[in-house]
Amino acid sequence: MKTNVNGRTVELLTGDITKQQTDAIVNAANGTLLGGGGVDGAIHRAAGNNLLTACKSVRQEKLNGEKLPTGEAVITDGFRLPATYVIHTVGPVWSGNHQQRDEQLLADCYWNSLQLAADHQATSVAFPSIATGVYRFPVDLAAQVALTTIARFLRNQNDHDIRYVAMVLFSEQDYDIYQASMEEIKTSTRDLE
Repeated sequence: MKTNVNGRTVELLTGDITKQQTDAIVNAANGTLLGGGGVDGAIHRAAGNNLLTACKSVRQEKLNGEKLPTGEAVITDGFRLPATYVIHTVGPVWSGNHQQRDEQLLADCYWNSLQLAADHQATSVAFPSIATGVYRFPVDLAAQVALTTIARFLRNQNDHDIRYVAMVLFSEQDYDIYQASMEEIKTSTRDLE
């Protein structure tokens, strides 16, 4: 499913984010940036050992040895991936106790990733469904946050070259949830055209 936002395309896909031929793909990383399970592990395996080395350098040089904070984003090369860049962001772990704060942190993941892609002159970006795996963020709420944030960025930030954003979803079930959310947003707001 595709939609248009301010002359730019947002598309929902099912598939493997490591195969996307976009300028940048986004990694749903953990704060250590050292790889893990799910999307994070798949991206590290596909990119090769140089990605781990680059992530260690980012931790030392940009984060002073600290973990990447939730909602923030950093960028590395894509190495063996088709994508030129990997943008690493850390989603919130869902507790259900601080829903508004968790929603804002998830929105920050998308916004900061798009801003970093724009800063590196990317024209296309592919996202996974951030924080909906082991971090347990409810997929229906994550879809609303993701699509609304992407649409607002594309509508309100005009000083960038991003023309295409893909949400690459792992399962048909997730795709159906994102599709329903996209259709709901299209009818209830002007965020999606």
